[in-house]
Parts: sequence; C-alpha cells; structure tokens
Amino acid sequence: MSTYNKTPYFSISGKANTGWDAIIEELENKIRKTDNDRFILVVECYQGVDDAELIQGFKKLNPDTFISSEDAFKSEEEILKLTYDDVTDDAIFGFITRLKFQDFLEDKKVKEFRNTIKKSTGLTIVYGHASSIIAKEYDCLIYADMARWEIQQRQRNHEINNLGLKNAQESASIQYKRGYFVDWRVCDKLKQKLFDKADFWLDSNKKGQPKMISAATLRNGLSDLVQSPFRVVPYFDPGPWGGQWMKETLDLDKSKSNYAWSFDGVPEENSLLLEISGEIIEIPSINLVFYKSKELLGEPVESRFGKEFPIRFDFLDTMSGGNLSLQVHPTTQYIRENFGMNYTQDESYYILDAKPDATVLLGLKSGCNSKELINELKESQKTGTSFDAEKFVNVFPAKKHDHFLIPNGTIHCSGANSMVLEISATPYIFTFKLYDWGRMGLDGKPRAINIERGKEVIDWNKDTAYCENNLVGQVEQIAQGDGWREERTGLHKTQFIETRRHWFTKPVVHQTGESVNVLNLVHGKKIIVESPTNSFKPFEVNYAETFIVPAFVKEYIIRPSDGNEDEECATIKAYVRFKA
Repeated sequence: MSTYNKTPYFSISGKANTGWDAIIEELENKIRKTDNDRFILVVECYQGVDDAELIQGFKKLNPDTFISSEDAFKSEEEILKLTYDDVTDDAIFGFITRLKFQDFLEDKKVKEFRNTIKKSTGLTIVYGHASSIIAKEYDCLIYADMARWEIQQRQRNHEINNLGLKNAQESASIQYKRGYFVDWRVCDKLKQKLFDKADFWLDSNKKGQPKMISAATLRNGLSDLVQSPFRVVPYFDPGPWGGQWMKETLDLDKSKSNYAWSFDGVPEENSLLLEISGEIIEIPSINLVFYKSKELLGEPVESRFGKEFPIRFDFLDTMSGGNLSLQVHPTTQYIRENFGMNYTQDESYYILDAKPDATVLLGLKSGCNSKELINELKESQKTGTSFDAEKFVNVFPAKKHDHFLIPNGTIHCSGANSMVLEISATPYIFTFKLYDWGRMGLDGKPRAINIERGKEVIDWNKDTAYCENNLVGQVEQIAQGDGWREERTGLHKTQFIETRRHWFTKPVVHQTGESVNVLNLVHGKKIIVESPTNSFKPFEVNYAETFIVPAFVKEYIIRPSDGNEDEECATIKAYVRFKA
C-alpha cells in the first residue's frame, strides 16, 4: 500500500467561510459596520476564474451599482496586436512580457468608470481583472485566486478565456502559452502589490465551492509556513512516452493508460493546501514566494533570482513506456535574447528506479559530424523515416541512484524503463525537440520539433570523453559520521544547483546555508524532519516525496521514522551554491 501523500496540507489559525451563503454573510457584516452612505467592494481576479459563477455569487449582495472590468478592456483586435510580440506565432515559445494590466485598459473607459464610482451611492461592486486599478480607492478588496493546474484543466475543457479575449475554444496549448508568457506574468505583477492591501482571499478552484479567508489569516499563515518544512501539492499527467511506475508506486488512477510526468516541488506551478479549522484552502504556492521571498529563498538567493523559486523537482516516468524525445535546452544567452528568461533550463536526471536495460542518451559521440547529424535529423523530420540516434549520441547504462548531469547545450534523452527524478533549474518548457521517435502526441498530432533552434545551441564539445569525465558518475564522498555519510552527486560546475545525498540509519544534522533546500526521500519508507530547538513540529516524509525547507529554518535534523531505525534511508538535497 502506497504511503505517498498526494494532498499534503499545512495547518494555520483562523476562520474559513465556505460556500456563498457564508461568504455573503461575512461581507454583509462588514458592509453594515461602515457608517458611510456608500461602500465600494472590489473583487480582483486571477486569470482562469469562473466569471459567471463569481458574478452570480457576488450579486447576491444586491449591489446598487455593478461594474465589470471586462468593459474597460481594449478590443480583442487591439489586445492581440498588443501581445503579439510576446505570444508570437510559434507553436510553443513566446517572450516573457513586460506588459502590465494598465496596457490592456482603455483610458477613456477607466475614467468613465471612476466617475461612475465617485458618484455612486449604496453598494458598488467592481468585479474582474484589474478591478483594483480601475476603482483606485475602495472599502473592501477581495482577491479571487486560482491555481495553475486548475487553470490548465479548464483550458483543456475549453471553459475559460485568456485576458481580454473570447478564446475559450482555442487549443489548450495556445491558451497555455499565452498564459505562461503574458497572462500569468501580468496577474502576478499586480498580485504582489495586493497582499497587504486585500481584506479577503477567495479560493475559487472548485466550482460551486468557494472558500474565503481574511487576508490577515493568509498573511499570518504564510509567515508561519516559512518557518517549517512543507510540501506542495503534486500533480500528474499522462504523455506519449509515459510509464507505469508512478501509477503503481504512488497509487494513482489505474484507469489512466500511463503517467509521464509529475511536478512535486515547483512552487511556480504547484499549489499549497492550508487547513483552517477543518477546512482546506488551496492557493498557488507561488504566493509564498511572493510574500516571503527572503525568508523562503534566503537573502543571497533572493538577491540573485528575485521573487522566483529557482529549483525544480519533477518526475519523468518511462517504466514500461518509451524514450523521451531527443532534445537540447538553450544556452543562457539564447534564452535571454529569444524568450526573455533570466536563466536557462539546466537539468539533471537522478535515477529513482530502473529496469536492467535502462539507458540515458547523453552528449555526442566523439568525432560526431555536426553537419551529418543535422542533415539526418532534417531528413527524418521531412520524410518520416527513423533517425539513428545511437549513431551520433552516447548511450549510458542507467541504474538506480545514478545521477546524470545535463548542462544547457547538452543533447540528451532518458531511455525507456527508468524512473527519473529531475533536479533542475525552474524553467521547464524550453525544450528543443530534435527527434520524437515517430510518434504522435496525446492529441493525435505530431509534437513540435525544433531542429533549427536546437542546432543553434548544441554544444558540440560535449562529446564522449567530456560526458564520462564531467557528467556521468560524478559522485564523491564529502563527509561521514556515526550512522551516516554524505556524498556530492553534482551538479555540473556551470550549473548553479548543488546536490548532496545522505545515506543514514541515524539522525543527520543539516544546515540550509542561506539557501532554500529542496529534498526527496529517494530510499527508505519514511523519515522524520525535526528542529533541534523545537521551532517547528516534527514533519513526516514518505518515500519519493519532495519537501522544501525554507532558508529561514537554518538547521534541521533528518532521521529514520520510529520503528524503521534499522532501515538505511537516503535523501537527495538541492540548494543554490555560491561557489563553484
């Protein structure tokens, strides 16, 4: 029976208002306490909320005036033109926008709404995206939040629009791209300014089941959370190369044909569950990064990356599945110039499990002819004939607990029959697929191949000798003590992430070292994370679970759980290093 916890939560103090009746009652009480002859209620929204449900719900307050911010947006034609340079006509890639909500609004319409608000009496509700900008001043601000995974599900079901558009029927991949490069960036810029201004925070993730807490409760909860280890909510998705390991080991839905990947440690994408008096509130975990970045990341890391979480842990399952695409990731210079990202998609493959025939394709064979490689890739793409990857790319055997380092520019691919814990920099969609083994995506269409982009970033010096000397088997013992030993497994000197593996049967003391620590239990059934000063409650971690230790924690102890003291356990830890 799997002990993997798919719905981890963190308990905080406060009160939750569940359902529209409770929410309306809470707001009516607040309105009654105001002596003014008018009350301005603003409902600011993240992209992806169900406007129809929320508007119907808030209209139960019987407002004298109701203003929808949608009516202040520029026309769809203008917004498409405004965002074109960021969205582009590429099937996958765009450019991280520098736009703000103000760029989406018609100045004339905003002035008209502000004049209406100024003259209003009784209850005025200003609802929708950028409503807090339009209203400018208000008596109560509610922030209606959304988790990115739920946004993606709604995109796939054609239920929501992108900012300022009526494009619910557009393909989910195009909606996602617009969200990633434009909408979420615009929403996040405004959200960061509203944590200390909001009165209430609305969990709008489950349709028909809204939950509202005071913003003070949220702020206090995030302040408590950053003083303790925690887990984000993992999510899982099938893919054309997906395997069966996660389905069986983590007790996932057996009706699915496969699970290809999972995010279980990506605050920019995952959610946090907050337990409040028996109710579970879901918020995007990026909120913690925004609100408590220095305490979470550590001062040097925040100074380097800003309010971004730089480390990503995810799963790639090819057990009884197929190879990943043969691929390469852009150099730092390329990703900055072409996509507006500050740092690139450096990666590594930690082999959590493997069958005897598992392999990793990594780097170019010594003496590889670059022109021949590119020509044969193009010919395969043009004619549909198979590409002989092993003619050009090294094939290394992969066994459990191996760690393969993949700095940008290195051609690579996980082969079938392996379970990869990918420990990487956070950017994750910047993959230039060079060959996809002639298969279709889950939508029945070929996945995008990017040979032209790929050939611009392939590091032709990452050959057999380089890989053997620098990227494969780079494990060295660093320290040992009574019942434990510490090993360095990477990453490569050009990558900013350091990884350390601890094998232990007795307690091990860890220091965060002014950097957020991200860990996974890669061996053993269960461990306990404790504070040497009892500053946080003992924290249980099960096999294969990823957990985050904020830099603020400073020191923590990891030991085998009670009853498993004789079992050897192992954690892999990643953090931002400050020296090569």
